[in-house]
Amino acid sequence: MKIKNILVAQPEPTNSKSPYFDLAKKYNVKIDFKPFNHVEGVSSKDFRQQKINVLDFPAIIFTSKTGVDHFFRICNELRITIPDTMKYFCMTENVAFYLQKYIVYRKRKIFYGKGKLQDLINVILKHGANNLFVPLSEPHNAEIPELLDRHNITYVKGTMYKTISADFSDIKDFDYDILVFYSPSGIRSLRKNFPDFVQGDRKIAAFGSTTACAVESEGFRLDINAPNSNAPSMTMALDEYLKEHFKNNK
Repeated sequence: MKIKNILVAQPEPTNSKSPYFDLAKKYNVKIDFKPFNHVEGVSSKDFRQQKINVLDFPAIIFTSKTGVDHFFRICNELRITIPDTMKYFCMTENVAFYLQKYIVYRKRKIFYGKGKLQDLINVILKHGANNLFVPLSEPHNAEIPELLDRHNITYVKGTMYKTISADFSDIKDFDYDILVFYSPSGIRSLRKNFPDFVQGDRKIAAFGSTTACAVESEGFRLDINAPNSNAPSMTMALDEYLKEHFKNNK
């Protein structure tokens, strides 16, 4: 099978210098972009019905920039002022730096992991944090509360946004050689939209450990995984894979 078409489960980059466009040109492949889901924020009224007072918690866990956005959105709508003493535990350095959009970064207690949930748990344990608030989507990755429970870390999770599967009814031929996913919800959306989908020779690429786990838990085969020791980004992992593929299919 020669790779000709790639589907990336994200919005099309607005920057013409995106590495994805470089890959398309380098290997003469067609790359389409279509999100497999979209996010809808929970209203402040609905959040209030969860009977959660975020000021009861000395620390917050953020696993994504989306979680950051909706947490501060709801706090703003409810006129909640987050104290300077609040601690923030973030999945990655990138998510931690994103907090600068809402707080004065250098004056806050901010800690982060290296991209894996267990890394984040280790950071939380190192600082002896307990009674954490965890903003999550609905549905959400069950691995997060499971790990917190396993390490006896007390927490309360709150739904601040919902992940809605995209509608693919307009697509007649799902003719792609590689499917690229960045979130577990994208994998679930694939299963929902194409219940009869058979992977066969198609390759599935996943970014992040939770997305990789979702691929396998849904019964699919994981062919390309990022980040890895040689490729910190998905485009670099794809570059490696395509280079080897075309080398072997001359």
